[in-house]
Order: sequence, then structure tokens, then C-alpha cells
Amino acid sequence: MRTSGAGGPGGTGGAEGTTTGYVPGAWDLFHVGHLNILRRARRSCDVLVVGAVTDEVLAATKGRRPVIPLVERLEILRSLSVVDRVVVDDCTSDKMPMWQRLHFDVLFKGDDWRGTAKGAVLEASMAAVGARVVYFPYTHGTTSTLLRQFIETNG
Repeated sequence: MRTSGAGGPGGTGGAEGTTTGYVPGAWDLFHVGHLNILRRARRSCDVLVVGAVTDEVLAATKGRRPVIPLVERLEILRSLSVVDRVVVDDCTSDKMPMWQRLHFDVLFKGDDWRGTAKGAVLEASMAAVGARVVYFPYTHGTTSTLLRQFIETNG
């Protein structure tokens, strides 16, 4: 596993000359779409930090608690070789508090945020601190929503 230097102000989350990327997410019912996002993010930065959103924030923002509890989602993420560091993300769509903690250079999101009001707000707040937002294609074939529906129907 790769390691990084201490982060500092100005968007340099890793050591001098490295790019630190941050990928927040629920990571509930981990599937190939999640793995694809993490692999793409890994190729786009030197240090990859993954944030697992808390059960409470997911309940508040999505109207339901995750199937897999936070402690287990953290363990799954920590086991992946493409991930350098895993953190608890207790923020809603405003990722400025996470940037203040981590000082990442780039934030990766699914392209379902691109062109939306919340995406525009995210892009503007990140630009204000010198970080950028990079969108990756959303996996439509396998999603946590579809998996949850299958479980509820066939469980």
C-alpha cells in the first residue's frame, strides 16, 4: 500500500508533487460499480483517500439506513489494494469540511452529479480552495439501489 506525506493548506493532501484524490460514498452493498470508480480514481491520483459516509448521514440524505453498517463498510474499503486511506465522512453533500480535514487536490464523483445544482455547488466550493471535481461514469447495470430492491423482493 502506498503512503503519503502530511497534508497542508492549499489543496496538497500528499507530499510535495503528489496528487491526493478523495472519493466519498456510501459503499453499501459493495459491487463492481464501486470497484470501477475506485480503480479509475486510483489511476488519476498518487494517493487515494476513500470516505465512507456514516449511517446517520445516509439515513438523513437518502431516507434509509444502509444495509451494511459503517464499521463493516470501513473494513471492506480498508482491504482494497487500490485504497491508501479510509476515513469516516460525516458530511452531507457539502464536502468542504472533509477538504478542511484532508486537503485533497481532486474529489471524484459519479457523473449523476454532473450538470446538477448540487454538482455546481460542489464544483464551486472545491474551486474556491484549489481542488477540482472529476466525474466518472455511473454504473447503470449494477447499482446498490437495484441490489437493495432485489433483496427486498426476494429476501
